[in-house]
Amino acid sequence: MLDAVLDAGDVAAFQLRLPGVSDDDIRRAVEALMPKVQARGIAFLIDERSDLAASLGCDGVHLDKSRGAYSQARRILGGARMIGVSGGSSRHDAIEAAEAGADYVSLGPFFPSTTKTAEVMAEVEIAQWWAELMEFPCVAVGGLTTANCRPLVEAGADFLAVSGGVWNHAQGPSAAVKAFNGIFAA
Repeated sequence: MLDAVLDAGDVAAFQLRLPGVSDDDIRRAVEALMPKVQARGIAFLIDERSDLAASLGCDGVHLDKSRGAYSQARRILGGARMIGVSGGSSRHDAIEAAEAGADYVSLGPFFPSTTKTAEVMAEVEIAQWWAELMEFPCVAVGGLTTANCRPLVEAGADFLAVSGGVWNHAQGPSAAVKAFNGIFAA
């Protein structure tokens, strides 16, 4: 099924997020999934694990907004691999991540999600503010579906991070990728 989903439209990156899973299980997942992803020119990222991203040859890592994590990840990954940092719903944190040198900043969550719980939801205006102020990639995150993402795309989000919005889509994951691509094309 992953092959069909990756071939259904433009997918910029695939993020492996396996909290609470052993390093050996993460390694096995990377070994099984990364070749399929990278063969299509799609970046393969691991959530929060710079050490594993480096040792397994991943394209990069996505970090939560914890202070100091970016500089440590950059030391581990070097300059060629991608590091994304969450700005959450904070303009200050988003700017700090960009100024530190992150390759992209994620904003959100914008909606409740089954993937991660959040105390504070971001407003669409933060994506618009970012797009007007920065020439730096912004990824909107958090509970995004084909039914609710359009305002974020219209506000200027460069990318959408979706999990349940793809894998739980009523017409199937491939249809979701096609629909998300259509929203960006419009």
